[in-house]
Amino acid sequence: MAKKIRYGDKVMVIAGKDKGKTGIIKKILKKNKAIVENINIITKHQKPIPSLNQAGGLVKKESPINISNLAIFNGETSKPDYVKFKFKNGKKVRVFKSNNSIIDSE
Repeated sequence: MAKKIRYGDKVMVIAGKDKGKTGIIKKILKKNKAIVENINIITKHQKPIPSLNQAGGLVKKESPINISNLAIFNGETSKPDYVKFKFKNGKKVRVFKSNNSIIDSE
């Protein structure tokens, strides 16, 4: 089955500490998780690695978030939206459910 949310899609967080924020998907992981730009930021305590000339300290980075907490963002309505599939010219395409416009694939 085709995925409704893909790499490069603009999504909105619909649940959790970052609810209401939008970002672009940087990576899709296994176990239904994704890394989204500037969403679910954590502070990691990094040890220095002298052999790699890597400094230690507090590092802020994005943590994976469950895909069920994300919804694709519809730019025309400025709201989160559902995705459905349609066949157009013999090809399966993703479409916003609210206004039937085709989702631009990157």
